[in-house]
Formats: sequence, structure tokens, C-alpha cells
Amino acid sequence: MSVNRAKSTESLSEVHASVDISQKKGVWKKFFAFLGPAYLISVGYMDPGNWATDLAGGSKYGYQLIWVLLMSNLIALLLQSLSARLGIVRGRDLAQASRETYPRFINLYLYTLAEIAIAACDLAEVLGMAIGLQLLFNLPLMIGVIISVLDTFILLFLINYGIRKMEAFIIALVAMVGFSFFAEMLFAQPQIGEVVKGFIPSLPDNDALYIAIGIIGATVMPHNLYLHSALVQTRKIGHLPSDIKRAIRFNFIDSAIALNLAFFVNAAILILAATAFYKNGLFEIAEIQDAHRLLAPMLGSKWAPILFAVALIAAGQSSTITGTLAGQIIMEGYLNLRIQPWVRRIITRAMAVLPCLLAIYYMGESATGKLLILSQVILSMQLGFAIIPLIHFVSDKQKMGAFVIGFKVKALAWISAAIIVSLNIKLVFEEVLTLLQNFPNHQYLILLTIIPIVLLSIGVLCYVTFLPLISKIKHQQSATPHGLHKLEPVISRKKYERIAITVDFSDSDNAALSQAVLQAQKHTTLLLIHIVETAGALLLGDEIKDHESTTDIKQLEQYKLYLVDKGYNVETALGYGNPKNQIPIIVNKNKADLLIMATHGHKGLKDFIFGTTLNKVRHSVKIPVLIVGV
Repeated sequence: MSVNRAKSTESLSEVHASVDISQKKGVWKKFFAFLGPAYLISVGYMDPGNWATDLAGGSKYGYQLIWVLLMSNLIALLLQSLSARLGIVRGRDLAQASRETYPRFINLYLYTLAEIAIAACDLAEVLGMAIGLQLLFNLPLMIGVIISVLDTFILLFLINYGIRKMEAFIIALVAMVGFSFFAEMLFAQPQIGEVVKGFIPSLPDNDALYIAIGIIGATVMPHNLYLHSALVQTRKIGHLPSDIKRAIRFNFIDSAIALNLAFFVNAAILILAATAFYKNGLFEIAEIQDAHRLLAPMLGSKWAPILFAVALIAAGQSSTITGTLAGQIIMEGYLNLRIQPWVRRIITRAMAVLPCLLAIYYMGESATGKLLILSQVILSMQLGFAIIPLIHFVSDKQKMGAFVIGFKVKALAWISAAIIVSLNIKLVFEEVLTLLQNFPNHQYLILLTIIPIVLLSIGVLCYVTFLPLISKIKHQQSATPHGLHKLEPVISRKKYERIAITVDFSDSDNAALSQAVLQAQKHTTLLLIHIVETAGALLLGDEIKDHESTTDIKQLEQYKLYLVDKGYNVETALGYGNPKNQIPIIVNKNKADLLIMATHGHKGLKDFIFGTTLNKVRHSVKIPVLIVGV
């Protein structure tokens, strides 16, 4: 297994900026070029976990919980638009922004929660896929779960053909789901007047609260916030304010269309359950298998259960692809750790398959409905840990500049976060009390295990909520073998978009970086380049893992953190071998439009060596080179 620290700061580097919007002529062509990311997001809002909560809500409470779906969809649209804004303006996904802002312990805790959320999401997808195969082909559920492992390689196959091909595949699956439920609605013929009454908020009892929280968790998914902030970066949009503003507007429209389609699917499932089951006195239909079995006699059409099963497989398959991408994003973003995509997929799927197999083995196939609802409640409980950092990031005027969110949007975002967090706190409190009452002989075990986890989670949630409001987070800089030199750049504005600066962790870096920020404007990206020149690096290239290369990586990251804390957009690149060859390669690959190098102040032989490097680099790049004397 190949594991390494991600050298690129680009989110989803395989497809980053792979769709060039500037090549599209005309408003409509540009608009359609933006369409796509939100459809990959929307599949998470109609995955099999949604089906279980929607079926449970519709069969038990009729149309009374449709308002929860509408509220969830509006919250989802708001939060997804904020996530897209973060990726467009700052060029960072949510995990990367968190890693650059919070201390290591907080990031590790947030990463763990994000992984749990993805595992819970994948659990629903595995069960949905297995149930769909069972319904169509009468396969045992255990066999279906095992078969679901084979879809591991679909993502690898699709991503090789580019992000647009993957988006087309997902849109085809989404269309299949939408068509299936449009036909189901024609079969069901619900009473429109009663459906409209369901938009009046009400919670009949505590079970309705549990299902409502499950619906929120199934609709507003935490991993989708990480995913959307990365997917919007697959579009190469330019750095002018007008380009960024257009990207934000078009992505919002994209999100509105896609999420309204997801709302239609979820509402259709709930309405279907209310019409077919609640109206006929079947109040406890939470199992997808039961719903499938009863659809034909209740609706009078043999096509109803077939379309239901086909849509279930399409929803599960599309969701599993986006879950994989989200897993890659949070691992690279929080840990700066990249592993082979197929290994990442196997890990994600194993975390979902094992609980499925154990639950089915010990509790029987009838437990799948409860397992699906539980997975969505777990998702909902992770939401606050993704939403609150996101709101802080897009509210930061220093980082977002003119594209910081306004007071009204900020207020709506905090109200949404407050609703979700308060509902989850209420649920956790009630569940802990239920456990203590149901297991009186194990109260000490509950108090020593569950309570500390709950308290730790509340502490972390309070930290990410209130600390940014009191003081700015500052990273502690650690000493390295090269020594960390204090940087005091002067802020000015010029027209360069990507400025490359070579650094060697000496006093000359001050001069080079000061000149860099003099040339920078608000949205300029500073690319810090360092070349490892050891004998091992010359021989082995980036395979070298010696002490100097390791410390150079840490030192480069410290420089980056310092500049990011000052409000600059910063990327890093580490080269191995001869600087004369490596610097031009990195500069050209990253499409820098200005290169700044210091003369190092060497004399004699070293002056000859470094002077040769400067001349070679100057003639190997087609951009201005600013040579700074020290």
C-alpha cells in the first residue's frame, strides 16, 4: 500500500480545475459548464437512508412530517451554498480550512467524527444496495452485502475519464430515481389538500422527534459539506472578482435545481408511504422490504415495486461514489495524508460492511430498517461539528474579502445550526436517560463510557463555536533543524494571480517573501517552493524519506501556516534533486505568472553555483523572474 503526505494542496487533485470555464463562450455555455457538482451532492440527499426515515415518517404519521423535509431542504440549500462559497473564494475544502485553523487535537477529533459520519452514510448505501438486489433477484441479504463490496472499483473507472463523465453517470442515476418516483406518484394518487396540511409544523410525540432528527440527518449530510467545497474547485474559474461572483451565482442555481429534485424524491417517498400504508392502517412500515412487498396490492400496479427496487439500487450506487470522494477529501484535508483510492474505498466499505453483516447475523434481516434510521440519526449528530466551522470560515472577512457572507445569511445559518444542535442535544439527553432506566445494573458502565464521550463532544463543539468569536486562532510554531526565521512581509496590491517564491530556510527568505507580498493582491496565491538537494534526493527523487526531507516538509508547512495566518492564499511544492531542473518544472506545472528568487548572498564558488542556477531557471520559464539581492 502506498501512503504519503499529500504534496499538493489541491482538493481532489486528479480533477482539480479540470473544467476550464474560460474556454466556454456565451452565458448559457458557461452556465451549463458549472452544472454538475450539486448533482453529485444531491444523491446524498436521496440515498437509502432517506428512504427508511421517509417510510417510517409517512407510514406512522401520514403527511404530518412533510414540513421537516421542506425545512431540511431549505437548510441544506443554505449550507451547501456556503460550502460552495468556501471552495470558490478560498480554494480550500472544509477539511483543509479546518486543518489550517484549529489545533491538531481538535482536527483529529473532527476527523474522527467525519469518518464516523461517512461510515454511517456508507452503511445505509450498503444496506440499500443489498436490499435492492434482494427485491429484484431474491438474493439473501448477506450475499447482497458482500456483492456491494465489488462497486469499490466503479469510482476508479469513472474518475479516469474526467469529472464531467462521472457527473453524467451520476445525473443518469438521479434521473432514474426521479422518473421512478414520478411514476409511483401517478400510481398512488395522493390527496393534494392533505399533503398541503403536512407543511404546517407539528411533532405528535417523542417518536416523531426521533424520526424528524433522522430525516434531518438523512437530508443535511455532514460529508456533503466537505464534498461540495471540493467539487466546485473542479471548475477553473479565474481569480477576478467578476469570475468569482459568477461562479457563486451559478453554483447556487445548480444547488437549487439539484436539491429541489432531491426534495421531490424524499417527499414522494413519504407521500407514497402515507398514501399506501398510513391510510390503510399500516403504521409501522419502516422496513424497505415490507414497503416493496405491499406496494403492488396497495397501489394496484405490478410496476410499482419493480420501479421502487430499481430506484433503490440507483440511489445506493450513486451515493456510494460520492461517499468515496468525501472520504478521500476529509483524509487528505484533515491529515494531509493520501493513500491509493482503491485502498481508501476498501477501508470505507469495510467500516460499513462489517456492522451490516454482524447486525444481520445476530438480529436478522428484519433489523435493517432500524439500522438505516440509526445511521441517519448518527449523521445528524455529526452535523454541528461540520456546520459551525463552515459558518465561521465564510464569515471571516479577512479570508473571504468582499465575498464574506452578509448579516442576514449569517443569521439564517446560525439559526439552522442552533435548530440542529438543540434537537441533537435533546435526543442525546433522552437516549442517555433511557439507557440508564433500561439497564439499571449497568449504570456505572454507562456513566464511565458514554457520559465522558458526550461531555468531550460538547466541549469540542463549544470550542469551535466560541473561541473564534473571542480571539483569532494561532498555530504554535515548532523549532526545526533549519531554524524558523521570523517573516515580516509588507502588504500591497498588484495584478499577479500566482506568485512562486523559492525558499531555502535562511535569512534570504525574508527578502524574497517581502517582495512577493508587495506584488500580491487580495486573491493572489503564493506558491512556496523548496528543493531538497541531498545526495539521496538526487538519486531517489521523491522516494527519499531521510531526516532532511522530512524536516523540510515541516518547515515549509510552518512558513505556509504563518502566511495563511496573515491572510494570504498559500500553496507549497517540494522538489527533489537539481534546483536548476526542478524549479522550472514546478513553476510551469503550477502555472505561476511571476517567480521570485533571492541571490542568497554567496561569494566565490557558491556564487558561481547559485548564479548558474538563477540563469538556468530564468531561461527555462516564460514568466517574469524577480531576483532579490540580500
